[in-house]
Amino acid sequence: MSNPTVGVLALQGGVAEHVRMLGQLGAQTVLVRRPEELKQLDALVLPGGESSTIDRLTRIFGLRGPLIEAIRGGLPVLGTCAGLIMLSSHIDDPAPGQQSLAVLDVGVSRNAFGSQVASTEATLDWMGSASRSVRAAFIRAPIVTALGEGVRTLARHEDEVVAVRQGNILGISFHPELTGDTTVHEELLEITL
Repeated sequence: MSNPTVGVLALQGGVAEHVRMLGQLGAQTVLVRRPEELKQLDALVLPGGESSTIDRLTRIFGLRGPLIEAIRGGLPVLGTCAGLIMLSSHIDDPAPGQQSLAVLDVGVSRNAFGSQVASTEATLDWMGSASRSVRAAFIRAPIVTALGEGVRTLARHEDEVVAVRQGNILGISFHPELTGDTTVHEELLEITL
């Protein structure tokens, strides 16, 4: 697929950075705010932001059910930071009333790397379709605390799991879109082939 159409969930969070990076890789992008916009996509990105706010907005905009259906139906998806939390089957420390999409068989702990002032950048060994390094920014980042069957670890930071893949789903704790590293987005686009 030479020019896949990739949606970026555009309810809250780091939308513009993902759109810019996907455009650099030759993808067409769609800002997803309504359920019908999911039908035209080859892949989807759930960006970082505030996971409990994104959760609430997906319910307000009627996107929760359609997102679950599309991802379970095989739509390739990348969740970064809050997006990983949204994809997870279990949140260890949810905000009051917070739900996840429960499509990725992992448990996560929110803000495990500390507050905003504890943000950091690191170079990680990436064990995806191509073994290489990835430059990652950690901002109030979650960690993966439990892995279900069929979930593969793709990267670790400080001995914690920070990137996973299960079938059509990629979940990462960090923000490569802020460092300009295209490794993870390239992997998402490869899944669309």
